[in-house]
Amino acid sequence: MADGSNYIWKKAGIEDISQLVETRITVLLAANRLPEGTDMSEVERETRAYYERALADGTHVAYLVFESGNFVGAGGISYYAVMPTYHNPTGRKAYVMNMYTHPGHRRRGIAYKTLDLLVNDAREKGIMEITLEATEMGRALYERYGFTQMNSEMELTAHSL
Repeated sequence: MADGSNYIWKKAGIEDISQLVETRITVLLAANRLPEGTDMSEVERETRAYYERALADGTHVAYLVFESGNFVGAGGISYYAVMPTYHNPTGRKAYVMNMYTHPGHRRRGIAYKTLDLLVNDAREKGIMEITLEATEMGRALYERYGFTQMNSEMELTAHSL
């Protein structure tokens, strides 16, 4: 799907797993400020298994963005269920992740359009709650789209268990 520029958005399929995995590692290295060369072999292996399963069963949708055949961006959304609540009687939720735009293509609307495709996919599935974890770089984009800061969630991480 083209947007009038030279960019083309492609809904990712099984044939795109290598690109998705590579992008995920790039995002994780940047988001966690890890040095190039950090051993990500286990994360890479588990990410590949995740994509193989989740793309096949529809619990993950991803878009890849290309310009003149070159990869320039990506984004994904994962679907899951929790116990139903008053505000979310189906219990179905979505989580946006792995948003990436190549540095040479930033500030051109690529991430916004990718996010819009993902949100629309969730909307079509009847999802009523979408969350994400924003980096400092991405926060303005998500706020512009309409995401708001959550105040009530808490987390217990592995090092605390």
